[in-house]
Amino acid sequence: MGYVQAVSTGSTGVNFATLAVCRGLGQKVTSRVAEISSLRKLQPGEVMFAEGDHADAVYEVVRGMLKLYKLLPDGRRQVTGFLSAGNLVGLAHENLYLYTAEAITPVLVCRYPRQRFDRLVEEVPGFARRLLAATSDELRAAQDQMVLLGRKAAEEKLASFLQLMGQRRGGGEDPDEVLLPMSRADIADYLGLTIETVSRTLSKLKSDGVIAIPCASSIKLRDRDRLQHLAAGDRNLERR
Repeated sequence: MGYVQAVSTGSTGVNFATLAVCRGLGQKVTSRVAEISSLRKLQPGEVMFAEGDHADAVYEVVRGMLKLYKLLPDGRRQVTGFLSAGNLVGLAHENLYLYTAEAITPVLVCRYPRQRFDRLVEEVPGFARRLLAATSDELRAAQDQMVLLGRKAAEEKLASFLQLMGQRRGGGEDPDEVLLPMSRADIADYLGLTIETVSRTLSKLKSDGVIAIPCASSIKLRDRDRLQHLAAGDRNLERR
């Protein structure tokens, strides 16, 4: 499983005071969180938990990227999100995980056992508010994806996705670089498109001068204004 005991700082470089569940709550709370925590390392392709597994823990991504997905009865897959550092995973209200979480890159997560985590929610003032903020972010992301899947054309979907990933950055020094560690199939399953449509649309954005594609895992934004108009569904763009 790749578990190691959590510490405030150390060889893993983890500072608990900067984690989402502890931010702004003080040293005493941070120490209590560290006491119940362990770190887990995952390799690309490794499943952290599967849909339907017993929800025995809550996780926070410390480094790397996870993808979340659900399998439909006919075997099709819907990717529901890509989570990077600072995101909480597994805040299920039921006893079972509602989706599968799988590593895209090497990932380090902080694991909080469910029972002890729930006890902190009850006992520590301010802890519930931190979780409310995290779940509000998760709800907003779900609402954004509903609009993305239901009302936008392929080019608008790709533009919105690139904007989202650009806001996360998660890597390079170049502010115009968008890192895409996931596969084209993952992007397609997230946007409700085929792999061919994703590749064709990226090529069109490239030929239109909106982006450059130096390699499969990296996009360079060349015309942010045009990308923003496309993401917003501005159908008058061509007449500008």
